[in-house]
Amino acid sequence: MIKNFLNKLPKKQVKSAESRDGGSSTLSSNASTTSRINSASSARSGIVNSLENNSTQNSGGNHGNKLHDPLHSKANGSSPPVPYEALPGFRDVPSAEKQNLFIRKLSMCCVVFDFTDPTKHLKEKDVKRQTLVELVDYVSSANGKFSDVVLQEIVRVVSTNLFRTLSTQPRENKVLEGLDVEEEEPLMDPAWPHLQIVYEFLLRFVTSPETDAKLAKRYVDHSFILRLLDLFDSEDPREREYLKTVLHRIYGKFMVHRPFIRKTINNIFYRFIFETEKHNGIAELLEILGSIINGFALPLKEEHKLFLVRALIPLHKPKCIPMYHQQLTYSITQFVEKDCKLADTVIRGLLKYWPITNSSKEVMFLGELEEVLEATQPPEFQRCMVPLFRQIGRCMSSSHFQVAERALFLWNNDHIEYLIKQNRRVILPIIFPALEKNARNHWNQAAHSLTLNVRKIFSDVDPELFEECLLKFQEDEGRDEEAKVKREATWKRLEEIAISKGASNETVPIPHKAVLTTRPSS
Repeated sequence: MIKNFLNKLPKKQVKSAESRDGGSSTLSSNASTTSRINSASSARSGIVNSLENNSTQNSGGNHGNKLHDPLHSKANGSSPPVPYEALPGFRDVPSAEKQNLFIRKLSMCCVVFDFTDPTKHLKEKDVKRQTLVELVDYVSSANGKFSDVVLQEIVRVVSTNLFRTLSTQPRENKVLEGLDVEEEEPLMDPAWPHLQIVYEFLLRFVTSPETDAKLAKRYVDHSFILRLLDLFDSEDPREREYLKTVLHRIYGKFMVHRPFIRKTINNIFYRFIFETEKHNGIAELLEILGSIINGFALPLKEEHKLFLVRALIPLHKPKCIPMYHQQLTYSITQFVEKDCKLADTVIRGLLKYWPITNSSKEVMFLGELEEVLEATQPPEFQRCMVPLFRQIGRCMSSSHFQVAERALFLWNNDHIEYLIKQNRRVILPIIFPALEKNARNHWNQAAHSLTLNVRKIFSDVDPELFEECLLKFQEDEGRDEEAKVKREATWKRLEEIAISKGASNETVPIPHKAVLTTRPSS
């Protein structure tokens, strides 16, 4: 009996060995069969297979830039091409199957095509476009809370299609060279017809009442928001416009992410100001911030005040400020309207970054200054009026007529004129030399006429002060003339001594009192 039992053992081992030898071909055959079954099986099997395939694609850090070719992808390296065909419409299936169909369509849209070649995969691209439109309609008309699985799939579709390496055209430091970047043709993304639908899908998802923020925040997380903010550097203005709307809605719905969004925008600004001075989405980010600042509760937190001082005010430094100055002015004015005590900080910050040789930028600063002064109260105005009107006086006497005109236009604002009249005893002595010089010899007729109007305002309000300033100006002018005559006489005497001693090669002694007595120019 034992012998019979032992005789049976080798046969089992041989059978087992045969099984091992044929194992690879069996696995390969099973893999091929499984691939074919998964491509045409039920909804649940299709989802699982698609999840595995797409997670493999995304694990390589692709994110859709160099695009996956669905017609040449092979499961396990041996199966035929996977077909990419339209799925049934939502109207064609029972209500109980709609969610499964929705997930299948989401998984189908995770395939990303190469749009750099417009002749490639035309049918498949059209199928995907139609499927995306169906997804947008489904999300818009959803009447039940999105489940955990659905949320995960939605975020995966958005991430696969949107998060990619942005293509850029060579700029060769055009901003730093002072060229007008606004006149350049923006780079339009060839994939925009599909990207636009994905952005619309994301927007409808975020704004949908069926999206539970407490559940969705696990998928719309910090990593998702960070990559979304990276897309603001896109050169396509259409994409930046959608991003602006989407981020604003995310900020409103996901309150838990608000500090992180503000902090990340801060970091973008810091890098732009102090490192690169290159970013395409500063205007859009500032537009979002303008709305956020408008909703800040009072009293303002210290965090928000630091943001004003460390990020917004230094944004006046880059040379490409014309691209976002309007949005920057609005954001800063919002701060002053929220807390009038910040006016002094803002005005001194403007003076710190005031342009010296860029006249067009100076005109912009004067326009922003008017908006800030309009929201400034008398106590804050008095703190900064001396350095402020020293700068305004320099602008009034500028040889660039637009700068001079813009500075003189400040008197057309009733609130600013009121502040100036209340503090005229300090302000008029500072700006009187500029007014008098303009009235005498400014080359531009418009600037000359505006100067005369401002002089008349002061002379009508306080004739005595005006006469005092005029007398002081005439005295200073007389002293300057005397100093000029003495200086010319000193140079003339030095020339005569040099001529007389030149033949004998003697050194020309210069008396200590003969040193030039000119005053440094202000």
